[in-house]
Amino acid sequence: MLQWESAGAGNEGRNGARFILYVEGPGDRSILRAWSYRLLPDLTRPAFRSAVILGGRRPARAIEHYRREREAGNVRALCVLDRDDESAARRPEDEPGIEFFTWSRRHIESYLLVPDAILRAVDGSAADGRLQRMLRDHLPAAADESALRDIDAKRLLGARGALHRALGRPLPLARIARATREPELHPDVHALFARIREAVAPATARV
Repeated sequence: MLQWESAGAGNEGRNGARFILYVEGPGDRSILRAWSYRLLPDLTRPAFRSAVILGGRRPARAIEHYRREREAGNVRALCVLDRDDESAARRPEDEPGIEFFTWSRRHIESYLLVPDAILRAVDGSAADGRLQRMLRDHLPAAADESALRDIDAKRLLGARGALHRALGRPLPLARIARATREPELHPDVHALFARIREAVAPATARV
């Protein structure tokens, strides 16, 4: 079942069109919003005002919902998808007015594998030996993009994953996202937010 963050009016972007952001789940939305406060603080509210949760990697569901919304007025949309595995080969069908962004890494959580950001997010436990060992043992080197593309970060950072076991408690992933500084964010993240800015920013605000 689709879930709206808000269906309120007034979320107008380029050319006066209402903007809809489609995401796979509430965790994705929280991570994206946390990054947005750092990268697009002036546009976070309009970008997420009409966020729609798809309940998984379901581009067809986004298109179906978008078509219904388009009947009611001028709408632009951006759908953000995990690469996952085989699903990367299935390209969403073309639909005017809705764009798709697929992460080059396996999951959105893959972009949270920044050791310094994780340590900042943990606060007082930053010097804990178990956490330090977990980071050394489970995280690929920052320059090893091939390994970072394929690692199952969702499992590593999720409930009962290696991070949870090292800390003895869950760590909200949005907290890691908030702790990640702009220079630490992957080019994929910057590319996505450039597209969000293009879709949401009023034409008069751009040169």
